[in-house]
Amino acid sequence: MKYDFTTLMDRRGRDALAVDVDAALKTGMLGIQGVEIREGFSVIPMWIADMNFATVPTIQEHIIERVKHPAFGYFRPTADYFNAIIRWQENRHGVTGLQPEHIGYENGVLGGVVSALNVMCSRGDKVLLHSPTYIGFSHSLEDNGYQAVHTELKLDEEGVWRMDFEDMEEKLRSQKIHAAILCSPHNPTGRVWERWELERAMELFRKYDVYVVSDEIWSDLILSGHQHIPTQMVSKDARQRTVALYAPSKTFNLAGLVGSYHIIYNDWLRHRVEREERNPHYNSMNVLSMHALIGAYQPEGYRWLDELCQVLTENVDFACRYIAERFQGVRVSHPQATYMLFLDCAEWCAAHGKTMDELERAGMEVGVLWQDGRAFRGPHAIRMNLALPKSQVEEALHRLDQYVFNA
Repeated sequence: MKYDFTTLMDRRGRDALAVDVDAALKTGMLGIQGVEIREGFSVIPMWIADMNFATVPTIQEHIIERVKHPAFGYFRPTADYFNAIIRWQENRHGVTGLQPEHIGYENGVLGGVVSALNVMCSRGDKVLLHSPTYIGFSHSLEDNGYQAVHTELKLDEEGVWRMDFEDMEEKLRSQKIHAAILCSPHNPTGRVWERWELERAMELFRKYDVYVVSDEIWSDLILSGHQHIPTQMVSKDARQRTVALYAPSKTFNLAGLVGSYHIIYNDWLRHRVEREERNPHYNSMNVLSMHALIGAYQPEGYRWLDELCQVLTENVDFACRYIAERFQGVRVSHPQATYMLFLDCAEWCAAHGKTMDELERAGMEVGVLWQDGRAFRGPHAIRMNLALPKSQVEEALHRLDQYVFNA
């Protein structure tokens, strides 16, 4: 490989929430309060969804080049910014017909979700989501006066998470729902929806006059053998009823720089979403964030991402195989995208007479900082980040084997 995905990067003292965790362990940010790591165990950050890899060099190069100029005044997004997004969407996802006027800046995907819902809904309205559910959606809806209606994903006979279309339709019809959040690929399960699944979901949304917010922030992190299909590309109607949200932050580890974008083809919808975002004067692009995106979406970024997805595929394959062979009573559906595992520990807890708090604490005490999955509506779930050098993934699983699941 051309790029280094094996070196253990030291992020301590570098503004990294993932590894500077003393406060998080004390306050319960990971789900359990008052955890102390046992002496002799290093921190392996497997909780918050960012990566422990150095990003593609062209990002730093573009930022450094801009920083050489000593003025940082008001600015407008450049043609290079819009063209980089258009090329990226076309080359990575087969998007056609995308124009600069369809693209709008977002400080973050969750802010974009709220702005879109404020146009689609009245406060107090119900919004359909799939469950398990990304915790950020739950907080955003609750904090802004919307009611989440959950439709459960179901595991099929092959262990693949599937939408329950009958349940979706019943809830849309009986509860008079007119807005939905679609997570594609799905977080936290890692499902990459097939075209027929998206077509069937969007046909239901058309039937019941439902507008859709499609969170596609994970769309670049697709594991081998799968292909992301943008929601807006499955039909003409889907193109007109969907607000799609993207960002380079997950793909290139840029969350600390802040910067996402929306794609909205429907003029009526786009004008109102943009007005909603302008009203509080909060949604303003940072000039270095703009240059970071341009640097990410260079040809070298394409090559770097291809290698990253290969590394993530190998890590996921190894971890799923290890868990299946060694952790009796722990189930995991093999993700098709993202770098997160969503473990179901119900059988293990029952067999060993342990609570989820006890299980999660045991892992954290040996330095494996995983994340409580109950906040994602998984009653016995743990969420685990595999975007680390494989040596660290191996070490974490060996610790869990020796000190937790088979202690």
